[in-house]
Amino acid sequence: MDLLLRSARLVDRPQLVDIAVADGVIVDVSPVGGIPPAADRVVDCRGRVVIPGLIEAHLHVDKALLDRERSNPDGTLAGAIAVTAELKRGFTHDRVRDRARLVLDQAIVNGTTLVRAHPDVDPIVGLIGVEVLLGLRDEYRDALDLQIVAFPQEGITKAPGTLELMREALSAGADVVGGCTYNEASLAHCEQHIETVLDLAEEFGVPADMHADFADDTSDPRFALAARIARSVLARGLQGRVTLGHMTSLASLPRAARVELLGTLAAARIAVVPLPATDLHLGGRNDESDVRRGVVPVRELWQAGVPSAYSSNNVRNAFTPFGNTDMLDIGLLLAQVGHLSGHDDLARVLAMATTSAARVVGIGDSYGIRPGAAADLVVLSTTDPTGVLLDRPDRNLVFKRGRVVAETTRTTIVRSKELTHA
Repeated sequence: MDLLLRSARLVDRPQLVDIAVADGVIVDVSPVGGIPPAADRVVDCRGRVVIPGLIEAHLHVDKALLDRERSNPDGTLAGAIAVTAELKRGFTHDRVRDRARLVLDQAIVNGTTLVRAHPDVDPIVGLIGVEVLLGLRDEYRDALDLQIVAFPQEGITKAPGTLELMREALSAGADVVGGCTYNEASLAHCEQHIETVLDLAEEFGVPADMHADFADDTSDPRFALAARIARSVLARGLQGRVTLGHMTSLASLPRAARVELLGTLAAARIAVVPLPATDLHLGGRNDESDVRRGVVPVRELWQAGVPSAYSSNNVRNAFTPFGNTDMLDIGLLLAQVGHLSGHDDLARVLAMATTSAARVVGIGDSYGIRPGAAADLVVLSTTDPTGVLLDRPDRNLVFKRGRVVAETTRTTIVRSKELTHA
């Protein structure tokens, strides 16, 4: 046995447990004292909460930290796309790699053990982002799993040459085909975009992960395509292999229409990934009163049985000028804006960054705190399962396949108590 975590508190069990790891896999989870302490390394968790490694299901590492070069001129989605397109003209492999490493290192320290990254693929930047991430996938393999999405930010029809580049990216080893369903010149071209992405998913045998319906409302039909996507997924038999990010215009629909659309997505087993930091920052920019805060109604996702995760999306760039690649911070934000509270709600939000997210990115069979799962684990500084989001705990130890990949130790002394009792 390589590792034994003793006296660990899990979010779904009332009693403390011991967790045994061998060859990077969890081999036993038993009540305290049920596993002999014959391990190469024994960690006494002292009742601290242990969770599975966090999952960033939607992160643009190639465009991270660009705000230091130029910020969004007007705060809108169009402004973010425009300024980023200009900055991409100066991308080099070294510059993208340096920024990506900073973000991935930060993610690891914050307990993330898998990132699904969406590097841009288009005639402006070519395959620089994909090529960098293919190298980083190998470089970080002992600390972090990296899924690569070939993402056509600039559109496909609107940016001639993009389709050929996406094929090249997938042939080179990208794991997922991406889409940006609204960024075409017409509704017909947006629908063609969807079909092209799903064609590629079938041709290369990979999942699809598309940005969709990212607007304040559905007045422009290019931002009301989720049902259209679901119908095509059902017709092609791609249930359970498609994810949609953002989906902010969903919040603008009347409740009955939302229920109907979510039922359609659930039938197609399409996952939805809200990205609250970006969605809040870019949304409602033209509203002069009652400014809309378009974030997917998370409780309604749960009620409809729609698979779901959440993620940081962007870190300190024109789309999101803040962030620390911290999934627990983003989860707390999602709970605050989603009218979520109490133990059950917070536990489900945490699941959207762990067990539910694992199913969204396709690793559910090898994930979790159970025998047979990969030993991707995080020891938190809190002993309260309800405090995983509320307490903003340190990630004391982060394990990837049973090996420590990050450690955070903090000492806090309340001096006023010494004075009181002196």
